[in-house]
Amino acid sequence: MAHLSSDFLDFFRELANNNHKEWFDANRKRYENNVKKPFENFIAEVIERGRKYDDALGLEPKDAIFRINRDIRFSKDKTPYKMNRTAIISPYGRKDRTSPGFYIYLGPDKVMMGGGAYDIPNAELANLRNALLHNYEHFNRIITEPSFSKRFGEPQGAEHKRLPKELGIAADNGKPLLYKKQLYFMGELPAESCIQDDFMDVVEQYFETMMPVTSFLREAM
Repeated sequence: MAHLSSDFLDFFRELANNNHKEWFDANRKRYENNVKKPFENFIAEVIERGRKYDDALGLEPKDAIFRINRDIRFSKDKTPYKMNRTAIISPYGRKDRTSPGFYIYLGPDKVMMGGGAYDIPNAELANLRNALLHNYEHFNRIITEPSFSKRFGEPQGAEHKRLPKELGIAADNGKPLLYKKQLYFMGELPAESCIQDDFMDVVEQYFETMMPVTSFLREAM
């Protein structure tokens, strides 16, 4: 069953040309009925299905979903609303962005799904690098498995230019992921994917495929 309809995408396409409070307030019922509630129901089912693969998921949709309001305090772009709906499916949801989980982005431009570790504190980064140093072949097999690489492609994330001597030698000799200070993977689909009848099954496939990476990162960090 599709939780989202073309009305979901249409709302954001119109918002693109009317990104201000007056328009949003005038269209708030549309937002509630066509965007907010359907997205909450969608995320609820993602969590429910995700529990088949991740028994650490005890969160509610409200804990996973990011606000539609932009933080404009330090931004030159003062448009108040995001042009998408996003959520992070992890044990602590959006309250702890350091915890590896499954990320979902739905917008009028594209669908993105992925996972990994984005905001990694220094201690956890040291733990992750140590785990990669000693288990690199195992992790590399996970991310080069055909179904994984087809959906998520190459590793992404910012890198350090220099590392401590032991790590630097290893990174320059077949373990380049040690340079990563962020380590995540992201797959893209056309925007209209989210309104297709089989979208929930597609999301579940992506979730299941990402789970070995999620498990490795959680244990490592």
